[in-house]
Amino acid sequence: MKIALVHDYIKEFGGAERVLRVLADMYPEAPIYTAFRVKGSICDKEFADRKIIESKWSLLIKYGKLYSPLRFLLPWIWGSLDLSGYGVVITSCSGYIARGFKVSPKTKVVAYCHTPPKFLYGYPTSVEWQKHWLVRVYATIVNHYLRLFDFRSSQRVDKWIVNSKTVAARVAKFYRKESTVVYPPIEVTLFEAVSNKVEKEDYFFIASRLVGAKGLEEAVMVADRLKLNLKIAGEAMGYARMKERLEKLKRGRVELLGRVPDRELYELYAKARGFIALAREEDFGMTVVEAMAAGTPVIAFNGGGFRETVIDGETGILIDDTDVATLEKAFKRFDQIKWEKEKLQIQARKFSRERFEEKIRKVVTEYAGIA
Repeated sequence: MKIALVHDYIKEFGGAERVLRVLADMYPEAPIYTAFRVKGSICDKEFADRKIIESKWSLLIKYGKLYSPLRFLLPWIWGSLDLSGYGVVITSCSGYIARGFKVSPKTKVVAYCHTPPKFLYGYPTSVEWQKHWLVRVYATIVNHYLRLFDFRSSQRVDKWIVNSKTVAARVAKFYRKESTVVYPPIEVTLFEAVSNKVEKEDYFFIASRLVGAKGLEEAVMVADRLKLNLKIAGEAMGYARMKERLEKLKRGRVELLGRVPDRELYELYAKARGFIALAREEDFGMTVVEAMAAGTPVIAFNGGGFRETVIDGETGILIDDTDVATLEKAFKRFDQIKWEKEKLQIQARKFSRERFEEKIRKVVTEYAGIA
């Protein structure tokens, strides 16, 4: 049976794209359909071995970052893709919806949902795109119609898979659909292997795109106040101006590393005293699991997917706010706990790539009739 993969777009390479990479490895003959592809981008290079098919609107929306302000075109963007020749379509969907493509009555559509589009449902987004009143007016009008499209296209999905209980609740609320939780794939064995070859150093670590709603500014401020060494790995994205804001806030103890190669990233995780994750509505949060796999305890906000992965007092500390006073208390508590590497890694193994592949194959087999 012919299989196709669908993904929002091929540009940045983050957690959703890591999931797509594993799906592409699982189904190597499946082409990847997408709204647009930015050739030469980091994400494009990661999928250089795959056939990628763009929508007919790609030439318009990919340049000058027009894919964001031209979101009103999404029904036509996805409607331009004809996947009726496939028996199974697996769509990796989030902010750009990645549904509404043409399929035949016999096609089975399986959605791996990272989250329903946050900008449509009032959740904090990584880019402050509504700070101007004219944009807010435009968004109010456009988003109404996009919510209708989002709901209609959600009803064509035969089986929903979500990356956390947090997202399962959103799918139930906005789409009125039940879903199966399959946690994203973490390369646990790779992190463990690196952690056995390095020694801990005196710094805290963050791995994140340099965008809003991630708690990056709060982390930099508390690092300065408590005289902590902090390293941040990640690239700027879209219209965000987070990099410039962090450059103004940071002092000599804070380093912005940009995007780093995977091997270096693994070592940064493993050498760190602790990992910081302060996003308030994280869909799942692959980075905290990667930290635990590397034997590094975390300080994370007590919300979203972090609640499903971090065991307070055993693999990390969960906090109810991200203000400086709360963070100061968290770091003091962090220093009072004797962290056990084995417990951290045992917890991380619950989210391994092997478990992900096993569960995905089971769901696809059950609902689409293929192995």
